[in-house]
Amino acid sequence: MSAVESIKQASRRLRGSLLQSLADPVTGALQEDDQTLIKYHGSYQQDDRDAREQRRLAKLEPAYSFMIRTRTPGGVVTPAQWLKLDAIATTFAERGLRITTRQAFQFHGVVKTGLKATMQAINAALIDTLAACGDVNRNVAVAANPRQSRIHAAVYAQAAALSAHLLPNTRAYYEIWLDEERVAGSGEESEPIYGSAYLPRKFKIGFAVPPYNDIDVFAQDLGFIAIVEDGELRGYNVSIGGGMGATHGDPETYPRLGDAIGFVAPEQVIAVAEAVVTAQRDYGNRAVRKRARLKYTIDDRGLDWFKTEVERRAGFSLPPPRPFAFRHNGDRFGWVESEDGLAHLTLRIPAGRIVDGALDGRGESVRHLSGLREIARLLDADGGAAEFRLTPNQNLVIAGVNADARDAIDALAAQYGLDGHRSASPLRRHALACVALPTCGLAMAEAERYLPDFVSKVEALLARHGIADAPIHLRISGCPNGCSRPYLGEIALVGKAPGRYNLMLGADHRGQRLNALYRENIDEAQILAALDPLFARYAGDRRPDERFGDFLVRNAIVEIPERSARKNIPIERIVAETGP
Repeated sequence: MSAVESIKQASRRLRGSLLQSLADPVTGALQEDDQTLIKYHGSYQQDDRDAREQRRLAKLEPAYSFMIRTRTPGGVVTPAQWLKLDAIATTFAERGLRITTRQAFQFHGVVKTGLKATMQAINAALIDTLAACGDVNRNVAVAANPRQSRIHAAVYAQAAALSAHLLPNTRAYYEIWLDEERVAGSGEESEPIYGSAYLPRKFKIGFAVPPYNDIDVFAQDLGFIAIVEDGELRGYNVSIGGGMGATHGDPETYPRLGDAIGFVAPEQVIAVAEAVVTAQRDYGNRAVRKRARLKYTIDDRGLDWFKTEVERRAGFSLPPPRPFAFRHNGDRFGWVESEDGLAHLTLRIPAGRIVDGALDGRGESVRHLSGLREIARLLDADGGAAEFRLTPNQNLVIAGVNADARDAIDALAAQYGLDGHRSASPLRRHALACVALPTCGLAMAEAERYLPDFVSKVEALLARHGIADAPIHLRISGCPNGCSRPYLGEIALVGKAPGRYNLMLGADHRGQRLNALYRENIDEAQILAALDPLFARYAGDRRPDERFGDFLVRNAIVEIPERSARKNIPIERIVAETGP
């Protein structure tokens, strides 16, 4: 067993010595084992890597701080909750609020002495951070599609119920952060789903609603694809075994797309999810953490074997998947109206970072944190059904807006620079980046801080070839672990060293095909030099409406293994079988 397994086993259900670590005034860090255990409480210990060398020379310990991540299934919060989270960010954290690709909030730069107060403030907003990190089911992602409000509500409710069902039973979170008294002689809580050592690695679940694949459902360990027929939610196709993480130079690790294994009715979702989770608990690799995700369990034992095991545990067989079709995996910006007459505004949030003083694509300062605070105040005072929905593409939907509030929201968006989607190029609107430096301990290169400048340089190349309006999906990751889902980008940079990246090309725009390595360990000049002739060919030889990734594959510029793609069921087939 790996060292982490021993830490979990000896943790007394995630308690460890966290209380003692938090009370230690000598250091800003936690004890080593507690650095693992705090992840299950929704936090990571980090330090400012920009300041490491200076502090080392001054014989000071690193500038330790903590990242805190919320558990917000589907990324849905009320305006009142938004205002409380805003206050937490400005009181305890640095760099504002950040939207993650799993529809959670992250707070960065919280010092150890402020950890407990921050956790209590988050709880006071009726949000928690339990199981937002660690070897458990993480935040459940849900399509942010604002058009089908009734379907979204049903899918969101299903996801929230599943999230609650898969929470750990331990009371450690409530004892350590919320001062709940432990009952004397109660012993350790039973964990019927997770067991004494929890899962071998992290576990991710997502719910997609075709025709939009904004959650990249095939990147999830467990995916549920909503099947809507005659305007009603009939159930879900189930996919298993997706995952983005890899390790440079290790062919035993790789990104993988999930495989569809069958269809379930809504009332069967929890049983199937629990069967998949417990099968991974019992058969996942606990000796080599790099090989511990569900995708490796499936590849090592076989998809048919794993499906049979899931059916045995669930107590029923899975019929074949039903037809569906995805059109794209991005967000749609601006206002749309849903069938209930309410309006929904999708705003672009660069790299998900909500701050004041950042520069937009035109080099102008924006005040996104202040602007969204004013919009939240407006909607909170209105008392309607409006809510904020974080998207898996790091953007924000202001959903459920009454018609009489639209003009006021538009005015605030313009005043505070929140309307950048109107002037941003398609490339900039759809670009994703992970946090990377200076806080992520795994980062090998820049991502979030590099994104605006790199996008500008790629935009210049596209404009030179007359294709500035090409809707190309670009993603940057500071390391190969894949938090920004880089292996599903038509163009992706995966950090290899400071200023150097692997250039990945050829994914599709539906989230159904992985990209492939095109150039390894190259710097910015080499990246741009590699892209320039490809853009020239694309400008001259593309077919009508052909996307860049599809063009590269059709012309054999990149070769994608067959196992790295999932076929879209043609919309014509769906119309033929189920009607328009």
